[in-house]
Amino acid sequence: MKVRPSAGVFGDPVTQADEAQRVGRTPRDWAVDTLCFLLGIGFTALVYVDATERHLPTVPTAVDAALGVLASLGLWLRRRWPVGLAVIVGLFAIYSVSASAVALIALFTVAVHRRLRTAVLVAAGYALTSFLTLLVRPDVSPPNWWQGVLGVVCVVAVLALGMFVRARRQLALVERERAASEQELRVAQARQMERNRIAREMHDVLAHRLSLLSLQAGALELRPDAPPAEIASAAGVIRSNAHGALDDLREVIGVLRSARADDDRADGVPERPQPTLVDLPMLIEESRKAGMRVVLECEVADLGAVPEAVGRTAFRIVQEGLTNARKHADHTPVSVAVQGAAADGLTVEIRNPWPAGTTRTTEIPGAGKGIIGLAERTALTGGRLEHGRTPAGEFRLWTWLPWPT
Repeated sequence: MKVRPSAGVFGDPVTQADEAQRVGRTPRDWAVDTLCFLLGIGFTALVYVDATERHLPTVPTAVDAALGVLASLGLWLRRRWPVGLAVIVGLFAIYSVSASAVALIALFTVAVHRRLRTAVLVAAGYALTSFLTLLVRPDVSPPNWWQGVLGVVCVVAVLALGMFVRARRQLALVERERAASEQELRVAQARQMERNRIAREMHDVLAHRLSLLSLQAGALELRPDAPPAEIASAAGVIRSNAHGALDDLREVIGVLRSARADDDRADGVPERPQPTLVDLPMLIEESRKAGMRVVLECEVADLGAVPEAVGRTAFRIVQEGLTNARKHADHTPVSVAVQGAAADGLTVEIRNPWPAGTTRTTEIPGAGKGIIGLAERTALTGGRLEHGRTPAGEFRLWTWLPWPT
């Protein structure tokens, strides 16, 4: 979505005269233009009838009416050429009293659709016209300078009204552009949040799978003389997790490629299969096959009853806990405890012995971003997360998640 920059107060944000002709008149434009034309013709008829009743000379009266009709017809062009029409009608109004009403309409159009400087110049010319008419048409009435002053007052009033309408339109346009800009910003923020969620999901998934790969590869490196059956089993785990990592990577790349076309997607959930707490036994079994000693204590009778968002967060916490155990405390037993009920909340606790010294059989790089991501994920669900070394010499990762009824 692209927002056209505002031209500002000194630009032409409401110069709709030319635009209206390019895109065509709206029904409202047709109604307004028809009303203006009828007003011009009606005022011309009134002036002609008044001149006839007063027995004014026939030729000047006919010329006055003809110029009034021509000026009224010109009103259909006021959106395309507002300044040109105003100038021509102003010249007509020097002689034709009938054209004076059309001249005011033309001035109003210029004040609304053109810059202030242009509108003021046209208004100044019209103010001069008010006095020239008294000199050119003495047959209408004896020269009365108060009539000229009244004409100037009408010109100033119409100019002020046009400037007011223009300011209102400018304000409305600025508000629309601001709303469009805010909408664009919201879309960009939603897109960035979507990609951040995808990045967190991929960190959890790939870190888990790649740590399994590193663990098995390290075991093969340390035991090149292992029995063929163990080597084949380790190779099978490596192959399975490598394929899984490639599949996960392929899925997230597909989501990122389609994100531009799905910017307005309202659900905000990555379009890839998301695990829940029901998949927890599978995660534990996968880690056991990789050689980890994991003990699961699950006191939740029905894992499927856990809300999907809560279950997904709990699954990711266990997954990250197992990944950290493989990184920092390889070959140590890990205990996973899950308990809770609706309205009480869901508690997940992962414990493993604190690594002795700095020696590890398998060096797996870790930047410490996993726990940060878990803390953010837990906070978004309204839960609490604690982690650190216990007095018993264990590393403890504990989380409480709300479980609404």
